[in-house]
Amino acid sequence: MARAVPMLPCGPLDETVDFYRALGFEVMARQERPYSYAALRREDIDLHVYGMPDWDPEQSHSTCLIVVDDTEALWAAWAAGLRARYGRVPLTGLPRMTRPRRRANADGASGFSVVDPNGNWIRVFPDRVTEAQEPTSTLSRAVENAVVQADSRGDTAQALKMLAGAERRAPADTPSRDRLAALALLAELQVRVGAPDDARATLARLETIPVEDGPDVAVVLEQARELARDLSG
Repeated sequence: MARAVPMLPCGPLDETVDFYRALGFEVMARQERPYSYAALRREDIDLHVYGMPDWDPEQSHSTCLIVVDDTEALWAAWAAGLRARYGRVPLTGLPRMTRPRRRANADGASGFSVVDPNGNWIRVFPDRVTEAQEPTSTLSRAVENAVVQADSRGDTAQALKMLAGAERRAPADTPSRDRLAALALLAELQVRVGAPDDARATLARLETIPVEDGPDVAVVLEQARELARDLSG
């Protein structure tokens, strides 16, 4: 049996350890000399971090992939930890975390990303796609493409431009749940580019969309309302 353990660069070790503890990681080992280093573990997930003098998080291109059975369950646990530590789930700056959404470049798998205080991208995906789901409308396809643009490529501004245009052009008979999902992501992207007033207006529109009950709809509505609470806090 063998396993690989990601080793990620970091700046101040205290800040890094504090962040990962908020995600439920334990410190298995730690040292400051001859260089700073920490071994972190949460259940079956191992991450190690090593200190680099004058590390610039904004210039980081370090990343790793975590494969889990249930991305939504892990996101919920990490979101709870971040709320306890920071008072909210941070969407901008460092650290930050996106929400699980299906994306076009992963066969419809629902993944999310965490960017730690050092600029390291932690990408979380399920270990399998149980059922391929074709987009139900041009707008739902635009949502999946916007997730790729924002979360895989890191170009939030372009994702916002793409999705805003697609939502404006979407036919009147677009399924309401697709419209709901698009507006929820649109509001999040607006927050991430520093346009909170636009996000509030989008969330107000979202609340007027008539939708049928369902687990997917309930998740989107709860996430949108969490975002609205963060904006009002």
